[in-house]
Amino acid sequence: MAHTHHGHHHAGDSVNSIRAAFFLNLSFTVIEIVGGFLTNSVAILSDAVHDLGDSIALALSWRFEHLARRGAGHRLTFGYRRYSVLGALISATILIAGSTYILFRAIPRILNPEPVSEGGMLAIAIVGVVVNLLAVLRLRGGSKLNQRVVFLHLIEDVLGWIAVLVASIVMMFVDVPVLDPILSIAITIFVLAKIVPNLRTTLRVFLQYAPDDIDVRQIAAQLCEVDSVAGIHDLHIWSLDGSYTVFSAHVVVDREIDWSGIEALKTRLRSEASKLGINHSTFEFELSGRVCEKCELHADTPH
Repeated sequence: MAHTHHGHHHAGDSVNSIRAAFFLNLSFTVIEIVGGFLTNSVAILSDAVHDLGDSIALALSWRFEHLARRGAGHRLTFGYRRYSVLGALISATILIAGSTYILFRAIPRILNPEPVSEGGMLAIAIVGVVVNLLAVLRLRGGSKLNQRVVFLHLIEDVLGWIAVLVASIVMMFVDVPVLDPILSIAITIFVLAKIVPNLRTTLRVFLQYAPDDIDVRQIAAQLCEVDSVAGIHDLHIWSLDGSYTVFSAHVVVDREIDWSGIEALKTRLRSEASKLGINHSTFEFELSGRVCEKCELHADTPH
């Protein structure tokens, strides 16, 4: 069996970015809780609860991203990459739960608006926009599922605080306290519309679906075009963390090929797989005559 790996993972500054975002978010959550009671703003207290959930999600992401940078071991032979996916799943669950809570708090406020301290809301909203924008900038550009889910958390926070800021300014001049819950509901629905597809992607990674950008049959057909390849079967493709793709297959070769030819063929197959977006390849070579159909695929492809 030939075993190849390439495309090493470079975490970059992702752990430091999540750590900075965590401390920013947690510090501001404390300010929100105090400010919510002082201004008698249920909207701010709701945001405080939501931001507390974000802080928990960021803490989990920080820990999981740190683990994901470790190498493979005797028990975790692929390393800790899938911890990042676990963090994405937990973060998405927290975000959906927090958004649902906000909806339950905001809907009754449409029917029974309550007076609040608009000036206090404005001051806290300005700080909220600045703090969450800083956190968004720290996490911008993350490619892994975990980072994308956390990024959505913070985007929701920025939009939420912009809504509070606008609502507080309007309510300083016009008596429309119902504006705040209306904006909160609109933003929450918008974020839920974004996070649900991301949760679907996370679950597909957990279930080891072939990545959406990988055409399994195209890969099989292209590898079958390589000289000395008589067929391919038992093909499996899956992603470890939403960005690192793993591939394995049984390759049927002509009987005339010798060992040096096998080595050259392995290099060629690895190169072709890499061009098609594969990061880690494993090939098992078999002599022709062991499969009935050229380029036969496993019955339940993709994996």
